[in-house]
Amino acid sequence: MSQSLAKVAIHFVFSTKHRKPLLDPLELREQLYAYMATILRDNVDSPAIKIGGVEDHVHALLLLSRKFALADVAQEMKTETSKWLKKQATGLKSFSWQSGYGAFSVSESNIDDVKRYIANQQEHHRKMTFKEEFRELCRRHGLEIDERYVWD
Repeated sequence: MSQSLAKVAIHFVFSTKHRKPLLDPLELREQLYAYMATILRDNVDSPAIKIGGVEDHVHALLLLSRKFALADVAQEMKTETSKWLKKQATGLKSFSWQSGYGAFSVSESNIDDVKRYIANQQEHHRKMTFKEEFRELCRRHGLEIDERYVWD
C-alpha cells in the first residue's frame, strides 16, 4: 500500500499544578480551548474534536496525527498553552500544568459519548472531584495508577 492512513482518537486529561482552580472565569477557559485547538491543528497536525473542562483541569478529545508521538502532542499542547496563559492575567504569571497527563484511546463508536462527557464537565464536577474522575477513567481503561506519583 503506497498510502499511510490512520484515525486514532485520543482523550487527554490533565490538571493545573496541584489542581489549583486557576482556569476561571469561563471566558478564559473558552479562549484557552480555542487557542489549544489551534495549537493542536497547526503545530502537531492533531485536530481537536472537543475541548472542555473546569477551573482546575482540561479534557481534549483529538485525532492523533500519524506524524507525531503521543508524548510530543501532549508536550506541545501543554507548553504552548502554559505560555499563553501566563500572558493573560497577572495572577497567572507563574501558571503551570501538572507534569503528567492521562491519554485514553477512544473507539469511533464512543466519540459522541466522550464529546458529551467533555461538554458536561460543569455538571459532572458537582458530584465528583478531579481525582475521583481521573481514578475512574484509569479504572475504565484498565490502567493501574500509583497514588504516590500521579498527583502533583
